[in-house]
Amino acid sequence: MNAKGRHITLDYTRFTGEGEWMLSVLRAAISRSNAREVHAHVAEFDGIDSPLGFAAVVLIDESHVSAHCYADEGILAVDCFTCGGINPAEIADDIHEQLFKAIPSINLIQRTELDRFVEEE
Repeated sequence: MNAKGRHITLDYTRFTGEGEWMLSVLRAAISRSNAREVHAHVAEFDGIDSPLGFAAVVLIDESHVSAHCYADEGILAVDCFTCGGINPAEIADDIHEQLFKAIPSINLIQRTELDRFVEEE
């Protein structure tokens, strides 16, 4: 089989950051990867209608990079999905490095990698 895309997810505990900061982390990693940013947005949740936390997304022409946080539980899920010539592993590694530099107590509990847009040969 042949794949046109790759999807990498990172799951963390002990996350203590905020949504706008996390969006800046995503955008910086994308910028360094030479992916083309199309749109960026963060939605902060106050814990009334949705659990306390945020969802941040950066659309890129190759797909997207996003982060979702349950702040009261300190859990963070990041996903990097690209197609074409941009390597999502480089983006995921960059995000990971930025997180550990800023939040030394953060704990990566799972990293997954998955081929996407799989075709039969």
